[in-house]
Amino acid sequence: MAHVRVIPTLLLTERGIVKTVGFDDPTYIGCAINAVRVFNANDVDELILLDIEATAAGRIPDVERVKEICDESLMPVAVGGGLRDVEAVRQMLACGADKVVLNTAALELPGLVAECAAKFGSQCVVVSLDALSSGDDYEVFTHRGTRGSGRNVCEVAVGMQEQGAGEILVNSIRRDGTWEGYDLELVSKVTAVVGVPVIALGGAGSVADLGRAVHEAGASAVSAGSLFVYHGRRRGILITFPTQQELIDSLGRDSVRERV
Repeated sequence: MAHVRVIPTLLLTERGIVKTVGFDDPTYIGCAINAVRVFNANDVDELILLDIEATAAGRIPDVERVKEICDESLMPVAVGGGLRDVEAVRQMLACGADKVVLNTAALELPGLVAECAAKFGSQCVVVSLDALSSGDDYEVFTHRGTRGSGRNVCEVAVGMQEQGAGEILVNSIRRDGTWEGYDLELVSKVTAVVGVPVIALGGAGSVADLGRAVHEAGASAVSAGSLFVYHGRRRGILITFPTQQELIDSLGRDSVRERV
């Protein structure tokens, strides 16, 4: 059985790491480098860095900052935010990122995902889909969850897979930062229609939630923000990561990579 990757997601702004609730109300957490050092010490599987100000500002993540974080990291790093062309993707990979995360541009620029996959390989391309429930289904939103695309999450996920996306990151806007657990229905809908790995994000409030996303919704990997930057629901700031035994209890022994 393949090991389940457990991936912290850090939200970057010009002042440092923040954590949002429902994609809004960012709370300052601290320095990205300090967080990376904690995750290094815990032999974390991967790290996702999302610059949540880049798209609105019409820029890409700061190159020097990304390089500094990637140089410090002992784990593979995926970087997203404001990436709208092959050159921007190349710059992130040149900084040391192992993957890029495409979100708004993946929907607005037909062919971008295919172009990036052809140039750098599907293994480098993660497409992030931010979704909100709409009746009996889910609509994909862009621009940090502020603009509805009018498109169904399953339709978009299939299209991105066909273009060459190597992974789909499914993020529940409503569950973001709530500690209510993943939106298992949303994750299940996407895993049912694509064959590439699906990463669940949005709402994890306990280590047990990680296992539910995998065993009940079919996620290949799980990601979280609040669970790894807060100490409990009172949101005392503490960069942390589950112990090996906690991961085994949630995911199953065969699903957890042996850590150093």
